[in-house]
Amino acid sequence: MTSSEIRQKFLNFFASKGHQIVPSAPIVVKNDPTLMFTNAGMNQFKDWFLGNEIPKYKRVADTQKCLRVSGKHNDLEEVGVDTYHHTMFEMLGNWSFGDYFKKEAIEWAWELLTKVYQLPKDRLYVTVFEGDAKEGLAFDQEAHDNWKLWIDADRILNGNKKDNFWEMGDTGPCGPCSEIHIDLRPDAERMKVDGKTLVNNDHPQVIEIWNNVFMEFNRKADGTLEQLPAQHVDTGMGFERLVRAIEGKSSNYDTDVFVPTIKFIEKHSGIAYTFADTKQDIAMRVLADHIRAICFTIADGQLPSNNGAGYVIRRILRRAVRYQYQFLNLKEPFLCKLAELISDSFKNVFPELYAQKEFVVKVIREEEQSFLKTIANGMTILNAKFASPDRVIKGVDAFELSDTYGFPLDLTQLISRENKFEVDVKGFENALLQQKERSRKATELTTDDWVLIGEEKPTSFLGYEQLVSEVNIIKYRKVKAKGKESYQLVFNQTPFYPEGGGQVGDTGTISNANEKVKIIDTKKENNLIIHFTERLPESVEATFTAVVDENKRKLTENNHSATHLLHASLRKVLGTHVQQKGSLVNHEYLRFDFSHFAAMTTEEIHAVEKLVNEKIRQNIVLDERRNVPIAEAQTMGAMMLFGEKYGESVRVITFDELYSRELCGGTHVKATGQIGYFKIVSEAAVAAGVRRIEAITAEAVEELVNQQWSTVNELKDLLKAKDIVKSVEVLVQEKAELQKKLEVFENEKTVLIKQQLKPNIEHVNGINKLIAQIEIGNADQLKNLSFQLRTETENLFCVLGCMLNGKPMLSIIISDNLVANKKLHAGNIVKELAKEIHGGGGGQPFYATAGGNKADGLTAALQKARTLV
Repeated sequence: MTSSEIRQKFLNFFASKGHQIVPSAPIVVKNDPTLMFTNAGMNQFKDWFLGNEIPKYKRVADTQKCLRVSGKHNDLEEVGVDTYHHTMFEMLGNWSFGDYFKKEAIEWAWELLTKVYQLPKDRLYVTVFEGDAKEGLAFDQEAHDNWKLWIDADRILNGNKKDNFWEMGDTGPCGPCSEIHIDLRPDAERMKVDGKTLVNNDHPQVIEIWNNVFMEFNRKADGTLEQLPAQHVDTGMGFERLVRAIEGKSSNYDTDVFVPTIKFIEKHSGIAYTFADTKQDIAMRVLADHIRAICFTIADGQLPSNNGAGYVIRRILRRAVRYQYQFLNLKEPFLCKLAELISDSFKNVFPELYAQKEFVVKVIREEEQSFLKTIANGMTILNAKFASPDRVIKGVDAFELSDTYGFPLDLTQLISRENKFEVDVKGFENALLQQKERSRKATELTTDDWVLIGEEKPTSFLGYEQLVSEVNIIKYRKVKAKGKESYQLVFNQTPFYPEGGGQVGDTGTISNANEKVKIIDTKKENNLIIHFTERLPESVEATFTAVVDENKRKLTENNHSATHLLHASLRKVLGTHVQQKGSLVNHEYLRFDFSHFAAMTTEEIHAVEKLVNEKIRQNIVLDERRNVPIAEAQTMGAMMLFGEKYGESVRVITFDELYSRELCGGTHVKATGQIGYFKIVSEAAVAAGVRRIEAITAEAVEELVNQQWSTVNELKDLLKAKDIVKSVEVLVQEKAELQKKLEVFENEKTVLIKQQLKPNIEHVNGINKLIAQIEIGNADQLKNLSFQLRTETENLFCVLGCMLNGKPMLSIIISDNLVANKKLHAGNIVKELAKEIHGGGGGQPFYATAGGNKADGLTAALQKARTLV
């Protein structure tokens, strides 16, 4: 019995039992924030179980594409090493939604396995839920009694809550389950050790093949269980394991599911598969498994990338490439060749992959080419590190492999483990932090040594109280970035605030009787406050008066304090799940990133604005407390940001102790009334679960209001109306009516052109050929004309050329029978003709278009078309 027959027999069996056979859901999950990939057959029916939708069918069966490589079901490290773990696998399943229950599920499972598949009864074991006193759950007597009708009692084993009570999540439908296991060991081993002692004990030859879940309860938020109004059945049987059991193999990879792939690898690598655990055998199993996961996820819309689900796929792909490169001596793109084989083999099961074969192969080839360019050098470097006697890969070396050669940390860890080496992960993380710091600085940055002028001591920051102070230069250095020289100065004391906490650094001047030098930025480096200038003062030993740009500082303070009020208001309106994820505060606007699961509604935005502006009008006086012990700040309820590192003493900023209290080192208004007014100008997503607000305050709001008011008045003048909304509505309606009239006119023109063209159709060897240059209004009209001609003319080969917006355009349409019988392909033909107009295009076999830039090439293109058919 082949794997294809086994799959079909499953579907046929349950169809005979009144089940609706449904197609597999995509392997990539698009509408469930709790999942990246479908990891179980029941995922697509989740809303049915949760009661969010009414089930379309009472009984359902299918084979579902699943992927388990991340999160709870992280099997990736085992894949290829053992005989039964996979990334992508098929889950055969049957479901009952309030219809049949334990009796039928158990009876049919036994019938299918022992009568249809003819698995030996003396190799099967089943488990039932033993109960759980803490949960008040009784032994599953019903399942036990039903199994006794079909199998010897000593083969019915009790299972604990971990193995035999299935739950969808922390809340929701759940219930006891009954597993079916098979003992695939040789008879000699079975005689020595009773198989039932090996069930659920991770024995590679005593494996679970089917799980029947009986959903009877609902887990409530408080942890208690209540009886469901209807009872459901949810079963899942691993297809690859089932095939192995039926074919009598000791490994999933020895079945006809994987053997064709492994033989293909043998042929192209020149290495024989030995059915053992050599590095070469493991590599072949890794490729045979991983290529399926890669193909199906790409086909379902998930491209490899550097984050989220895309990173998971890239990680799988790169793991496969590393194995083929290192152990199979395949130094050129090879997975893309396997992709063609996989696409063909699943053509009749999951046709969506075959339909996108060309695209999937191309994506995989490009990923392979990119990684293979760097993997050789990376492997050479890593192998050299294995000569180290301390058997540790330094963090900086692991980071170099990741940053320079594209080796993810987990890949380095995997290879290191195989060579009995450890990786200094903490050192890697430190190097990563240093790299992020470096990336903030200008590229090609070179710095001279510090030149010491006076006594070196910590700089006193005066900027919380004053914007002017006398300063002396302690040291300076020259910096060159992008070919431009500048200088960095360190003072004994300073009123300039250094960039930090999202707030930009101050600007201003230092001056004395002889000169004035601009301070263009202020930053902090290793607790050193550094002032940036475009030139060095003529006398570095002199005393200067430092003056902060007061207007920019005040506007920046407005925005910074408004950010605190915004954070508090978002938590009031949206919920306390809102957490700051980043910010930028300067004199022009504020930007605030925060955790939230959905776009804010207009009402929510207005509510937040209203709260912030209420606090501004209340003119709340700033409560600033410095050097507060961190424990005391926590007791005060100060907001602390995840991932931030705080010292033993902190600065606490409060605007109304019941509203906004945060740890912050930035500068702020003395009272909220100084902010003037707050207005959100945009709200959008920046990452999964992270939203971004941009807002303005004070003078920027005044400017916005004036601009908007000016625009309103201009519109009133243009429309000659006071009610501009009503006037615009009338214009929109008039435009729509004119558009309809225009469409009628264009359709009439299309019919006229069609009538003029039909007499020009040539009849050549059974083909109705029409090649002409026409005048037409737009591309849609051209397409409409082409399809009308195709509908009304048999055996049509039609090429139309025209000028649209001063550019030449070609349209080709072909009757289906010519595509099939004459092997004509509009997409290929139009690419050839497009060369004459210096353009490009493409399309389907029956219809394609192309545009170009060479107007005088249109005649040549049409003439060329006449010679093609």
